[in-house]
Amino acid sequence: MIFFWAFVIGGIICVIGQIMFDVFKLTPGHTLSILVVVGAILDGFGLYEPLIDFAGAGASVPITSFGNSLVHGAMAEAEKHGLIGVVTGMFEVTSSGISAAIIFGMIGAIIFRPKG
Repeated sequence: MIFFWAFVIGGIICVIGQIMFDVFKLTPGHTLSILVVVGAILDGFGLYEPLIDFAGAGASVPITSFGNSLVHGAMAEAEKHGLIGVVTGMFEVTSSGISAAIIFGMIGAIIFRPKG
């Protein structure tokens, strides 16, 4: 049943993004930013973690999870280190994913040379 709910919740997040493109005529950058902020706000109210527990990858894979990670890391480090922890916590939690994206993107660019 977890696969079903992951599909449904992930699909709903994607449908919301598509509606933002089609109906509101937002650019990809605006849509991306809004979804990240929505994920951050949901985590700030303590609603995103229960959604991840319920839907698994359906909630942890979409871009809204990035906003969740930013706030989650900032709050955890703020408890330990105060105001400076807010800034360092965001980088600490998300740095491995961003670093991996850069490294794998570079490897892909080296292996698969673009034509043009």
